[in-house]
Amino acid sequence: MELHNIRWHVEDGVGLATFDRPKVLNALDARTIEELSQVVAEVEAGAARALVLTGAGEKAFVAGADIGAMSQMTPAAARRFAERAHGVLARLEQLPVPTLAAVNGFALGGGCEVALACDLVYASDRARFGQPEVNLGIIPGFGGTQRLARRVGAMRALEMIMTGDHYDAARAKEMGLVLEVLPPDRLLAFVTEQARKIAGKGPLAVAQAKRAVVAGADVALPVANELERQAFSAAFATDDAREGMGAFIEKRAANFKGT
Repeated sequence: MELHNIRWHVEDGVGLATFDRPKVLNALDARTIEELSQVVAEVEAGAARALVLTGAGEKAFVAGADIGAMSQMTPAAARRFAERAHGVLARLEQLPVPTLAAVNGFALGGGCEVALACDLVYASDRARFGQPEVNLGIIPGFGGTQRLARRVGAMRALEMIMTGDHYDAARAKEMGLVLEVLPPDRLLAFVTEQARKIAGKGPLAVAQAKRAVVAGADVALPVANELERQAFSAAFATDDAREGMGAFIEKRAANFKGT
């Protein structure tokens, strides 16, 4: 897999994808979205048990979509661009492994939308979040109007989208957009350790837990509880469940195989 705009590395079961276009603050263009699709495909194929996304440099996670490229788009081209990004972020969101965003700087527009597609979001105290598309006469096009409302509530999402304001990391945490705020020099190490910790758990159990939470969020509670019961009982058919419970009884570390 040949990548130019994303650096990709796997170690100890944790995949690290670093958006690397520092001259344009890691902005998303068509090629970067395609490269993110390739990274997601690697993880779908089993390359990692957890995925961390971050940005190169000190200023930006992803500062947004590439406005220079977008300014030349026809409505049809814009539709294709949005469809491609939506498809990739949907696959990112649906990965059976945990996805963690280490937001080290600006996460604006498309960058905020990438973070929203991740399971867990952590930020540097220098991070800034926003959906400023209205300042350009457009709206979020990579899922921001939908995922943001589900993450922080419809009214707060409307305020954020309609004002186009930037929010610092402390405010983003207060809103529920971010889990923890850390000093810049500690962020990636902390997030990588969180990913490594989760990667050490039973991978089938992690996948089922993620699926139950995500799928259950958009259905009635009785239906969601039935999804949980099905996933819970299915886990007992796995070697991992026998290994995990056996290791607990025998007071040893579990050796999960993902079977």
